[in-house]
This record gives sequence, C-alpha cells and structure tokens, in this order.
Amino acid sequence: MGDARRGILPGFGLSTGVTLFWLGLVVLLPLSTLGLETARLGPAQLWAVVTSPRALASYRLSLLASLGAAAVNAVFGFLVAWVLVRYRFPGKALVDALVDLPFALPTAVSGIALTAVYSSNGWMGRLLEPLGVKVAFSRLGVLVALTFIGLPFVIRTVEPVLADLERDVEEAAALLGASRGQVFLRVLLPAALPATLTGFALAFARALGEYGSVVFISGNMPMRTEITPLLIMTRLEQFDYAGATALASVMLGASLLLLFAVNRLQRLTRARAGMV
Repeated sequence: MGDARRGILPGFGLSTGVTLFWLGLVVLLPLSTLGLETARLGPAQLWAVVTSPRALASYRLSLLASLGAAAVNAVFGFLVAWVLVRYRFPGKALVDALVDLPFALPTAVSGIALTAVYSSNGWMGRLLEPLGVKVAFSRLGVLVALTFIGLPFVIRTVEPVLADLERDVEEAAALLGASRGQVFLRVLLPAALPATLTGFALAFARALGEYGSVVFISGNMPMRTEITPLLIMTRLEQFDYAGATALASVMLGASLLLLFAVNRLQRLTRARAGMV
C-alpha cells in the first residue's frame, strides 16, 4: 500500500533543491557581488575606506539609532499590540489600519512628512524647539524616522501571540495572589518574549538599511547626521563602486552578527519558557 500521508508539496529532495536555488538566486548571488567588487581594493586601501573618520561616524549613528529605534518599538509595539488584542474601543479598526501605514507609505513620503512636522516651523517642531528639543536635522530626527518605519514589525509579530494567550492563566495567577506586575513578569512576558525579540530583530534590520525616510529629516551632515546608507549612495554618485561595496560589506557583517545574537537569544528564551 502507498503511503497515505502524502504531502501537498513534492518530496524533500525536489523541495530542498528549489529552495536552495531560489535563495541562491535572490539572496546569495547579489550578496556575492559585494565581495567581488570589494576585492578590487587592496588591503591598505580597503582598510583606509572602512576606517575613515567619516565612515566610523556613520557606522556609529546607523547602528546606535537602529538599536534605539528597535528597542523603543519593542516596548511601545508590545503595548499597542496588547491594546489592540485585549480591548474594544471606538475607532479600533482605524487604529489597526494605521499600524500598517508605514508598510504601504513610500519611505521618501515618510521622510518629507516627518520633516514637515518636526522642522522649526512645523506644528510639532515649533512646540519642541523652545524647550531645547531639536528633532529635524539632528540625530534625534534619525531616531524618530527609524522608529516610524519599524513600528509595524513588532506589533504584527506580537499581536498573534497575545491573541492566543488564554485569560484563564492570568485570572488564576490573580486569584492566587499575584499582583499585576507579577502576572506580567511571570505569565505574559515569558510567553511573548520570543515574539517580541523577533519583532525587535525585524525592526532593527529594517532600520539599519533605511535610506528614504532618513535622508530628508537628518540633514545629511557628515560626521554628525550622516548614516551609512547615505554615505554609500554618495560614493556611488562619485562612481566609487569599490568603496561603496566595502562600506556595504561592513554593514552586512555587523547586521549578521547582531541578528545571529538576537536569534540565539530567542532560542534561549524559548527553551527557558518550555522548561517553566
């Protein structure tokens, strides 16, 4: 008798072959060109390009702003997801639709809108600047733009997990004398932490390569508000393709290391949650 548990997709060999071919075509082939183009530079020239003061300043801003924006989104994205899952209120459908707006909105439009709002004559900027808070054309503006484009990743990742959590467990913990803080730390957070870390990693990866929404609000001042993607574009406009790919390779390596660390942390939190 034939195996009745036949899958919808073809066998392992064919499926794996198609998967590896597609990943190689879409992901590995384009990335391999970075190494080939960077190899045109000699070791001394490569080191001079990737460690120039301007490049180091752009690395620092891109990485720190991306990490900061992902951390902010992890906290407030969790809160927004909780409200959308657990409460009913007028306009909930509108709020739920607005969450996906950064996905659909072109990044250049986002940058122009944020610059108009937070500039010195914008309706938010004119209120903040007398208080000494300058958003547009500053590092804070970079953080705001990266937070804007990364928020949906955390919300849409955490929301299904919170929806699957049974309220009976929370009620049982409350009946046993647990405070609200203890219910959150002992019941909700362990279950939602892996999904929150996934959303954090997605938001970080999205922010690290962002260009369109940042280029307007940052002011693009070298050594101050210039992000690495903008520096790469500057070198491309100067037809310095080897230098641009060298900077891109540094950012690729840094992002892979950080994403690996986040994925490792996810596995540890899942394993710990399974033992509880």
